[in-house]
Amino acid sequence: MSDTEVGAPDDCIIIGAGPAGLTAAIYLARYHLSIRLFDSGESRAAWIPTSHNHAGYPEGINGKDLLDRMYRQARQYGAVREEKTVTHLAKTGDCFTVGTDSGTYIARSVLIATGVVNRRPDSLPEDVHDAALAAGLLRYCPVCDGYEVTDKRVAVVGTGDHGTAEALFLRGYTSDLTLVSPHGDHDLDDECSAKLDDAGIVRVAGPCGEWTIDGERLAFATAEGRMAFDSVYPALGSHVRSELAELAGARTTDVGCIVTDDHLETSVPGLFAAGDVVLGLDQISHAMGQAGVAATTIRNHLAKERPLRR
Repeated sequence: MSDTEVGAPDDCIIIGAGPAGLTAAIYLARYHLSIRLFDSGESRAAWIPTSHNHAGYPEGINGKDLLDRMYRQARQYGAVREEKTVTHLAKTGDCFTVGTDSGTYIARSVLIATGVVNRRPDSLPEDVHDAALAAGLLRYCPVCDGYEVTDKRVAVVGTGDHGTAEALFLRGYTSDLTLVSPHGDHDLDDECSAKLDDAGIVRVAGPCGEWTIDGERLAFATAEGRMAFDSVYPALGSHVRSELAELAGARTTDVGCIVTDDHLETSVPGLFAAGDVVLGLDQISHAMGQAGVAATTIRNHLAKERPLRR
């Protein structure tokens, strides 16, 4: 393959092959559009051991299995996932230039579905992290799997407004809840402290370290001694992968989420975004719904420029 792909521009390039990107690929391919689907292999959905709140799978479904099913469906209609990392994105006239680690491409529209990356405790070794995540001892989404920790011993690693909010949310599932500061004493104002007191949520100072899996619990050291829990939720925020949108001149929020209109178009005409990279619920069902709206809008916008079928 040459360093630069030339010729007629693609109708749409989708950046990211998680639930949002794959849903968009299914829609756009079925609209008979010429598309490319670039995937760096970093979808957060692939980390899900079993999703129990995704409609249509009463026994639950593994994240990788769900992505594989979605890709097989997209491929039936001609969408092909290409293993590429996009490094540059710019609006050039009426089209977009999309630079990757193995070539440059031109498209009439672009859909960014790059998602987010959860921040994890600095002291948590990767091998322990992966094993704990697979076993359900480490969790990142209480909206997704709070039900699974009902009446269990749970820790939230975090502090401040964000840690307080996550702990209070999980309090609806269990009363055995501890908020652990990741670094030293907690950073809690009077309002947060009062809410935690009212909910009966214990606070423990960090730092967290020496993580191990002890039987069916995840254990770590704190300033008050070693503690073990049935499940641990890091509440340390996330990194939003919106750098490409910013390169193209699109507006983002203070936390990096891409700003879109009701049809998921950014402030740059022809540039769309869907999924966790857009401010929202960070849920698979929501990402898929956004992708359907964005893909249909892309189709309708392109149809105004010229007929899509001859």
